[in-house]
Amino acid sequence: MISTAVFCIALNVYFEARNEPLIGKVAVAQVVMNRSKDIRFPSDVCDVVTQGETIGNFPKRHRCQFSWYCDGLSDNPIIGESWDSAVAIAIWVFDIGLVDVTGGALWYHTVEVSPKWATTDFKIIGSHKFYSEVN
Repeated sequence: MISTAVFCIALNVYFEARNEPLIGKVAVAQVVMNRSKDIRFPSDVCDVVTQGETIGNFPKRHRCQFSWYCDGLSDNPIIGESWDSAVAIAIWVFDIGLVDVTGGALWYHTVEVSPKWATTDFKIIGSHKFYSEVN
């Protein structure tokens, strides 16, 4: 049985980075941990993962910190190799601790998009750009 915190991080890794190489998955998990340690974000990792605008108890579509949480699609992972990998990474990052490969990043997005908040100071890991600070 895994802890709730590990489960939440694993969900984020699964939905945000399951097709990434190992380092990309670790980087996504580390952003959750970095946010939980920053006063601008919730201190609980599950609150970090589910942060966003709500209508009642439901996330407002496309208004979450992590897009998968409020995209209107199922948030239930398919049990298999991708889920097992996400859980293992969440355990490594949350329970064991790893060197932060993101350099303290608090934000990321895929390389295919250019959000208006993005700066020119980023680190590419896998198919994501990671930012320690944004505009």
